[in-house]
Amino acid sequence: MGMKANGVFEWRIMHTQTAIRLGAAGTTFLIAALLAALASALLEVPAGAGLLALAALVPVLAPVALRAPVHQQPRGIGAANHVTLARAIMIAGLAGLLPYPQLVMDYGWWVLAIAGIALALDGVDGAIARSTRTETDFGARFDMELDAFFIMILCGLVWMAGQVGIWVLLIGLMRYAFVGAGLLLPGLRRPLPPSFRRRLICVVQIAGLMICLAPPTGPMAATLVAAAALGLLSLSFILDVHWLLRHRPSHPDAGEHA
Repeated sequence: MGMKANGVFEWRIMHTQTAIRLGAAGTTFLIAALLAALASALLEVPAGAGLLALAALVPVLAPVALRAPVHQQPRGIGAANHVTLARAIMIAGLAGLLPYPQLVMDYGWWVLAIAGIALALDGVDGAIARSTRTETDFGARFDMELDAFFIMILCGLVWMAGQVGIWVLLIGLMRYAFVGAGLLLPGLRRPLPPSFRRRLICVVQIAGLMICLAPPTGPMAATLVAAAALGLLSLSFILDVHWLLRHRPSHPDAGEHA
């Protein structure tokens, strides 16, 4: 009887947690849809941009709906993850502008303002998690992957606006190339130690791409800034790959799932 009661209790907890996750993801999507409608009505942004933004938001919300940790006090996915979700809405909104380079130029300062707020909030979520003692591996990974997505979207906007050649996409693709290389070289899948250098260069990439998008920045200056950002990012990845290969476990299977 006790085992059955425990089973029912665990079942209820599991379904409550699922409902909380789905509620957080659904609420975020609804807020994004309302903002897209407002942008279309007030700023004359094409409806297609809003639909693309919502489509870009779906894969970002999927991990939240499936795996976000649910905290008991206060109940929910945590204030830090809600800040990250707010960033996700902003970044998805920028993604919706990718097929509309003229909008990027017409609303250049708006684009920069949204990107700037998203950048400013990067780190706020971590500070909140630490202050509320709700730090999780999921939150850290969610934040990191959103940063990678943010950089990829900014690269696309810089290219579509004609500021820099298509090679600027290398900045955004490098993270995904690294993940892909890990499929072939298991040693690259091992976790890296925390690094201030890695975090700083991530911020530099975002700030540099924002400079490239700034209305006063011409193509020549944008090219120089993007090239410097790509060089720094390449160096950072080279250092990380070197560290991973240098600290490979002596046995092939050792440490792969550390």
